[in-house]
Amino acid sequence: MNSATIVQKLWNYCNMLRDDGMSYGDYVEQLTYLLFLKIADERIQSP
Repeated sequence: MNSATIVQKLWNYCNMLRDDGMSYGDYVEQLTYLLFLKIADERIQSP
């Protein structure tokens, strides 16, 4: 997965959360948490 794909996915999540009524600060917090979980998962799966 390249950086352009990641950026596009993040913007898609931002748009989805914003459309659901979340403010900028709220969805930045949610996306930060999702990225943290993704990184933690990748570290656990690494040999």
